[in-house]
This record gives sequence, structure tokens and C-alpha cells, in this order.
Amino acid sequence: MTNARPARTRPPQEGAGSPAPSGGRSWTRRGTRLTVLASATVLSLTALVIPAQAAAPSLSGPAGVQTQQYGQQPLDRAALRTSLDAVRTAGMYGIHSSVRNGSASWRGAAGLADVDTGRPMQPYFEHRIGSITKTFTAVAVLQQVQAGRIELDAPVGRYLPRLMDAERGRTVTVRMLLNHTSGIGDYVLPAFPGLIEDPGGTLEANRHRHIEPQELARLGLAVQPAAPRGSFAYSNTNYIIAGLLLEKVTGQDAEAYITRNVIRKAGLKHTYFPRTARIEGPHAKMYESMYGTIDPARDFSEYDMSWAGTAGALVSTTDDLNDFYRRLLSGKLLRPAELRAMKTTVPASDPAPDGEPPFHYGLGLYSLRMPDGTTYWGHDGGVFGAGTWALSTEDGKRQMAVAYNLMKYERFDDQNQPKPDPIGPALITYVTTALNAGHTPPTPRLSTPLPTPDTLLSPQQLLH
Repeated sequence: MTNARPARTRPPQEGAGSPAPSGGRSWTRRGTRLTVLASATVLSLTALVIPAQAAAPSLSGPAGVQTQQYGQQPLDRAALRTSLDAVRTAGMYGIHSSVRNGSASWRGAAGLADVDTGRPMQPYFEHRIGSITKTFTAVAVLQQVQAGRIELDAPVGRYLPRLMDAERGRTVTVRMLLNHTSGIGDYVLPAFPGLIEDPGGTLEANRHRHIEPQELARLGLAVQPAAPRGSFAYSNTNYIIAGLLLEKVTGQDAEAYITRNVIRKAGLKHTYFPRTARIEGPHAKMYESMYGTIDPARDFSEYDMSWAGTAGALVSTTDDLNDFYRRLLSGKLLRPAELRAMKTTVPASDPAPDGEPPFHYGLGLYSLRMPDGTTYWGHDGGVFGAGTWALSTEDGKRQMAVAYNLMKYERFDDQNQPKPDPIGPALITYVTTALNAGHTPPTPRLSTPLPTPDTLLSPQQLLH
């Protein structure tokens, strides 16, 4: 995937029972490869080491001083444009982004919204934001903590006594749901039976299938957990249960509650839970490759998102995401005590060479230390064909949100090892440039493996 405009042919006729994707490899071999990926216990963000050629040129002076300087400088729009275009050149179909530094802002787009017609990507497009939905759901739960209707360290069984077995009902707390330490498995694979053997056919067959959240919770609770209770293990089931908890304590539909009390409170104009399988506003097609097993990559922008619900169904824009995280981190959506709780994290990655994990997960919000030593807050998300990443400084003044429309683009060799991939490093370079207002970032302090969204994810992690 190194061509600026990847070769593409029109996909076979869509619908249940569509023929297996072409590409020269047998489904048995592909299924084995995906099974190996699915059996691995991986973080929701898998580490990608930035190649030396992707590292920024060095700058003199302490990193802290340089970071402060970025906050005072205007945006370097030419550098932002160049680095965004480079992601497209690396092989991404289309990408769009919004960047802010104080009151200054920049929006850009590169590549194609539709690879068949050549329709260009636009910076204002709506996009499925996947697991960034979790931040919105967590804010809604914390509002109920503020109101005294939910206690973070109370057992979930107090509120939902018939949802899980008695032992889990007593020992799994609300906080454990929100920081993914509940020891509850992920529902995605059992919700899509056949996904390993025939990804393209399975996704087509379920395109308009509606799944109730209670069924998703049941499937997740029946899955063997990836880690014991008390340890971080990303699971979408946690946030489906959080939605059921919201419904129980508010007496309202969870998505309607989040819309009224989080989205509207934040003043967002283009963020919503879709009412149908279609996105309401202007948007790009969203292409899923599933590591080359769907070849050519197929558009899944039209999809019933009930399978994601309060864990990942939201549609938004990159401007709205920057608005949301700025208002959240500046204390406009939660009181100080609840915002502190949201930012109380657990380690969520292996330690870096200095012994400290670069990635920590809070309550629907994570912190990520970039190689220059600066820590940013936000979340990422991925659903079939759509990837999104939003990061901000802790005060919300310096921000970047980016959305792209080709997923699971990575390829693997015969030993199931990842092949060199130009898209990942180009994306990291853009994100680093954007977070530093388009200016050259400081020399990396450490050779730190950097978690990136949706990189080399197993099918267990399809939602995130």
C-alpha cells in the first residue's frame, strides 16, 4: 500500500452470501492468520515503534521549554498540510483533520472520500468515531455520580441485580467498568459469528442487523476474559453495561440521555447517535480491508450501529471532537472532583525503557506520553472502515483530531509477522506535527514504543 492512489476494482455485488474476496490466498490460510491474531491478548492500542526516518529533526533546548513555545506560536499551516498529505501518499485513501493552538485553528483534508468516483475528502465531513463514544458515556455516568445516583466504587449488582452472576455482581464496580479492569470479556467476536472464517461475507450479512444492548452484554459476560479482574483489559462490553446502568438510574434511553446531557451541554452541532444505518450529513465512504482478507477494501459506511451502542456508535466531526475535549478538560462538563476521577488512571501498556508505561487509561479517557515526553489526553476509535483519533493537552488548549477511511490496512507475512507499513509512521508524524502546532517537535527523550490507534489489532478489538 505504498502507491499514492491504490489500485482498486469495483467490489462484488453486496449482500448476504457475497463471494469471498479475491486476492490469491485461500480462506483457510486467511482464517488461520486471523485466528492467530484473535488468540493473542493485545492492548486496545498496540505498540508501534517509530522508525528512525520518521523521527523529527532535533531542536536545542529542554523539551518543556519547547512545549511552552508551541503554545505561543501561530500554527504552521504549510507544515500541517505537508504532513497530512504524506499520510495520503503513504497509502491512506482519505484523511481529514482539525488542529487548534489556543484560539488559532486549521482544518485540512487529503485524498479521496470515494475511490470509485474520485470524490475528494473534505475537512467538514461527518465520521463514525467508534470508541471515542466511550468518553461521552463516561461523562454521562459521572454526571450521575455528581447527582448522587451512582457511586463509582459500588458494585454493579446494586444497580443491575439480574444482569450478571452473583459473584460478579458483588465484585465488579462501576469504576472497573469505566477503566476496563472488570475482568469482563469482549462481545464483538461472538456478536459476529463467522467473522474469522469469512470477514467480508459476515460483515455484509450483518449490515442491517439490529442487536439489543442486553444481548451484547450477555455475549460479553459469557466470553473468557482477556485478563483477571483488577488488571487492564480493554472490553467494549464494559461500556454497553455502562449504558444499561445509565438507563436504570435515569429511567431514560441511554443514547437519548447522552444526547441531551452531554452532547447538547457541550454545544456540539454534528455529533449524534445515528437513527438508521446511514450517516445523516456529508461523509466519506469508509473502507474495511481486514488485513487484506477483504480485497479490494469494501465500503461499510452504511451500517446498523446497534452493535456498538454506548461503546462506539457515535457520529461526529473533527471540529466537534476538539470542542468536546476542550470543554471537558477545561472543566465545563464535570465538576472538579468528577474530572479528577476521570483522569485517575491505571497502566495500560508495557513500560517504556525508563520503566514507566506511556499509556494509561482513566474513566473513558486515556493519557498518552509521546516520545518528546509530553503527555496528551483523549481517546481513539475504529469501526468497520472508519478510524478516528483525538488528543489534547491537559488544559485543552492544544488539540488535534484526525479521521481516516481505510481500516485494517496492515499486511502480514507467512509467519504472521507484520510487514513494513508506511501508513502508520506517516500518521504518527502527522499527529506529532499537529500536536506541536505544525512546528518541529523536540528530540525524543526516549526510544519509546508509541501506541497508535487501531494498529495491528486483533478481531477481538474491532470496535476500538
